[in-house]
Amino acid sequence: METQKNNPLHGVKLEQIVTDLQAHYGWEYMAHQINIRCFTHEPSVKSSLKFLRRTPWARTKVENMYLYYLKNNRKS
Repeated sequence: METQKNNPLHGVKLEQIVTDLQAHYGWEYMAHQINIRCFTHEPSVKSSLKFLRRTPWARTKVENMYLYYLKNNRKS
């Protein structure tokens, strides 16, 4: 089995990604950065997860936003 020691997303669930981003940035900023309905109209973690699991391009954008968050806000 391949190790993914260089992949910061390895082992991180989508729910944790959305929750961390929402706690740090808030729905309004996330909607401004990624214009998807689940962030702009009655946002919730549940609705976001449902949409992101079915929409690969949106999930990629959210994962990239999370990588940016990790790069700029985590202490090594």
